[in-house]
Amino acid sequence: MSEKDFLTQRFEEHRPHLRAVAYRMLGSFAEAEDAVQETWFKLSRSDAGEVGNLGGWLTTVTGRVCLDMLRSRATRHEEPLHDGEGRVVRLPDPVISAADRVDPEQEILLADSVGIALMVVLQALAPAERLAFVLHDMFHVPFDDIAEVIDRTPAATRQLASRARRRVQGQAPAPDSDVAARRRVVDAFLAAARGGDFDALVAVLDPDVVARSDGGALRPSALRRGAAEVASQAIMFARFAEAALPALVNGTPGVVAVADGRAMSVMAFTIHGGRVTALDILTDPERLANLDLSALTD
Repeated sequence: MSEKDFLTQRFEEHRPHLRAVAYRMLGSFAEAEDAVQETWFKLSRSDAGEVGNLGGWLTTVTGRVCLDMLRSRATRHEEPLHDGEGRVVRLPDPVISAADRVDPEQEILLADSVGIALMVVLQALAPAERLAFVLHDMFHVPFDDIAEVIDRTPAATRQLASRARRRVQGQAPAPDSDVAARRRVVDAFLAAARGGDFDALVAVLDPDVVARSDGGALRPSALRRGAAEVASQAIMFARFAEAALPALVNGTPGVVAVADGRAMSVMAFTIHGGRVTALDILTDPERLANLDLSALTD
C-alpha cells in the first residue's frame, strides 16, 4: 500500500466523525461535506508524519474550516426567522430515520441527542461560541487546542463555551427520555390537528411553546410563541397531519408529510415534561426535494 493510499484509508476511518462535527457547526449536509473535503485537502498537503494524534488534528482542522465558512457565509436571500434577540434563525437540515430505528450510518451523526431545537440554538450562537461549545462539550477537545483555532486564550475560550452552554441549557433543555411517551404526545398532537380541536392542541402544548417554520425562498417563514398562538395554526397543521408518516427526526419522534412520493414538510417535536416545548417545521421545497425518504418507504 502506498503512503497516499494509507493516508486516504486513515482519513476515511475518521470521515463519519468529521461529518458529525461539521453538521453540528453548519447545520447543512452539503456544507458539512464541503468542510470535510476541505479537511482532506489540508491533510493531503501537510506532512502527516509529523501529526501525533491524527484524530485530534483532523477534528480541529474541520472546526477551523467550519469557522471560516460561518464567517464568510453569504446572506440568505429568503426572509429569515429571528430569535427573541434579533439573531437570524434557520432550521438545520433534518436527519430522517424510520420511526422505529436509526440507520447505523446516522448514529454518529446523531450522537449526543442533537435534536432540531438544539441545532437551532447552536446556529444562533456566534461562530466562536459555537465552535468552543461543539468541540469541547460534544467532542471533548481541550480548551488549549480550541483556543489556537479561534485565536483566544484558553481562559477566554472556556468562557465562550460556558456562555454557550448556559444558552443551550436555557433554550433547549433535554427532552423526555421515554421515546414511546414522546411518540404518544406526537400522536395526540396529530389527532387534535386533524380534528381541528383547539382545546386538545392547547392541552398538548407547553404554555411557552415555540413554533418555527422555515419555508426558504419560496414559502413564508414564521416564528410563533405560546400555546394559544401556536394552536391557532390548526388548519395548517391539519393539512400536514393528514399526510403525515411517523418518523424519527434527528433521532426523536416526528413526522414527514408526504404527497405523491414527495415530502411536503418535516415536523420535529421537542417534548419536555410531557408537552411539546418546540415545534420545528421545514417547508422549504428546495431543501425538502433533497431529502432521502427511503427509510420511510422501505
